[in-house]
Amino acid sequence: SLHTIPSLIPIIRSSRLQPTLCVDICVIKTMNFLQFSWLVALASTNTLALTPTSLTSRRAALGWVAGSWAAAGICVGPAHADVDTEDFIRTGMVSMPMGVSGQAGKSKPTTGVVLRDGSEVSRDARSGDVLAEILVKKNGGGTDNVIPVVATFTSPWPLATGSVFDVECRDSETGDAAFLAVSPNVDGTSLADLKDSFFTKALFSPTGRFSFYGQPTDIKVKTASMDGEYRVLDVSFSTLSQSTQTEIPRKARVIATIPGGSSQAVMLVGSASALRWKKGADKKVIATVESFKATPAPQTGLRVRPKESSSS
Repeated sequence: SLHTIPSLIPIIRSSRLQPTLCVDICVIKTMNFLQFSWLVALASTNTLALTPTSLTSRRAALGWVAGSWAAAGICVGPAHADVDTEDFIRTGMVSMPMGVSGQAGKSKPTTGVVLRDGSEVSRDARSGDVLAEILVKKNGGGTDNVIPVVATFTSPWPLATGSVFDVECRDSETGDAAFLAVSPNVDGTSLADLKDSFFTKALFSPTGRFSFYGQPTDIKVKTASMDGEYRVLDVSFSTLSQSTQTEIPRKARVIATIPGGSSQAVMLVGSASALRWKKGADKKVIATVESFKATPAPQTGLRVRPKESSSS
């Protein structure tokens, strides 16, 4: 029933389940704007996949909905704007945080990064050197089940600030960026033996940095190789631009390592739009990724505990 949609939203948010909602396109046709907004909010909880039963792809579904509303003469003004993924990747912010999509789900993407209490992310304005001390799970678990790791890289872009960022440098004008991410537990598997899908699943999860409004499509690992203690992947993918109903191709280079004593991989992900990549943005992205290091932090008398997050 369409009237049950509002009551489902808090239930889905608080649930650990990942259900799929199948909605027949005939039902969508009967919705008024408020009911459709509820449906968008429900799908934006990041724990639920919205599947129109009469259409076979997200592109077709969203394209049909946009076309149907336009044909009906219904104008969705700024007060009801949805999140534009490409704009979010470029600026890092939600353009209409009080709109339906801004309210639904988490406002902060999940990167897996946990900063160490007492530390601050820093970047030298002259050299571009970035330093962050993070916590990762250690092998064997135990009462002290985390270890501190120092992650460093050199970025031509300034540190991104705001509640949606962990450790990220970005050009707010072009969207070229690099951010830290931490993988799930590798379960004792060596870096070389981990499947490419282990990394893409973590980076392109429903709550990942590139998935603020739906998961990216056309995800392809172009190359993958080992460079000493580091794994390097070149990935292409597309993100949906909600404002134009088109998919925007992007390219990324990912570098990952498992610091000594850790049971998680620490990654740096550099990316740019495919168009900018072709025009030379790849050089800055690749140089940034190649500068990445992640090693166990020196032992000190400081207590090892996570820094409190400013937002969930």
